[in-house]
Amino acid sequence: MPKSKKQEELEQQVEELTQDLQRTRADFENYRKRVEQEKTAAREAGQAATILKLLPVIDTIERATNHVPDALKEDKWAQGIVNLAKNLEKALDGLNLKRIDAQVGVEFNPELHEAIQFDEDATGEKEVIEEELQAGYTLHARPIRHSMVKVTRK
Repeated sequence: MPKSKKQEELEQQVEELTQDLQRTRADFENYRKRVEQEKTAAREAGQAATILKLLPVIDTIERATNHVPDALKEDKWAQGIVNLAKNLEKALDGLNLKRIDAQVGVEFNPELHEAIQFDEDATGEKEVIEEELQAGYTLHARPIRHSMVKVTRK
């Protein structure tokens, strides 16, 4: 049975409306994904800003625990400060904050390390870390503060 012109027009209109609906759904899905990405980025930026404000405090606690006099090593108060630093480190680890490896002998990586001093007299093929001057950290595997290091050649 042949279709009437009116019926063909209606089918064409239904097809156009269906395509419009599909495009609208796709646009909305893309919008939803973009908003979710923006929320995640904003959350991570806020987290990074807060952690950056805490890092000097962490540095100070770390320096204090590294220089505890021998006479106070067994003191309960000094041990409490050391435990405080460990608890703070564990809490920050739960936020995906990781310390950048900048131990002596580790190969220098400009994406993670900032060379503050360089041993010009050293000879060798590879640039390696001679000393870590300030700890660096990554948040969600991205550096938020580079390790300040002294570099030499090996």
